[in-house]
Amino acid sequence: MQISTWLALLTACLLISFTPGAGAINTMSNSLNVGFRRAIWGVLGQQAALVIQLLVVAAGLGVVVSRSPATFAVIRYAGAAYLVYLGIRQFLRRPDSAPAPAPTSVQESGWSMFLRGLWVNLLNPKAIVFLLAFIPGFVHTDQSLAGQYAVIAATIVAVDIVVMWLFFALIARSFRRVTTSERGQRNLNRTFGLLFVGVGVLLATA
Repeated sequence: MQISTWLALLTACLLISFTPGAGAINTMSNSLNVGFRRAIWGVLGQQAALVIQLLVVAAGLGVVVSRSPATFAVIRYAGAAYLVYLGIRQFLRRPDSAPAPAPTSVQESGWSMFLRGLWVNLLNPKAIVFLLAFIPGFVHTDQSLAGQYAVIAATIVAVDIVVMWLFFALIARSFRRVTTSERGQRNLNRTFGLLFVGVGVLLATA
């Protein structure tokens, strides 16, 4: 891949990653609930889903999903329902009995956050359709496809990790002072709960 093509890819990836969505909301929620450092587990889960989607597109299965209304609808509604479920759970989350500037309650396991991040991104068929439209602009058929897809995947994943963890998770970290009171915790839980539900509704209806 030529450097000019890669720079264009890098710019596009940055713009996409900085666009708020379910992944950003999930990352910020994790950062608030379990802390900035441990929020990386959810980010890694989201990247695992992204790699799977890239493999699906590279294998040509993405075309099948995008052209099958039934398959697309099943995945879309499953993803929307999962986001609404996360939103309701976050909305009803009880404040810590002894709030502090850093999380002190029993924390969710890294594996649990990884799986939730995986499903948040994986149950989004629009990502596959988007990748189908996005990737061809950076692939040259006269060069090694495997090598080009590897560069594209590495760039997308690296950019998304940096943006999700070092931007969205850090933003949420700045809200920690709000969680020093039960009222502040409750308000943030409700805010992020409504954001999850809103994204789920958009996924189902858009």
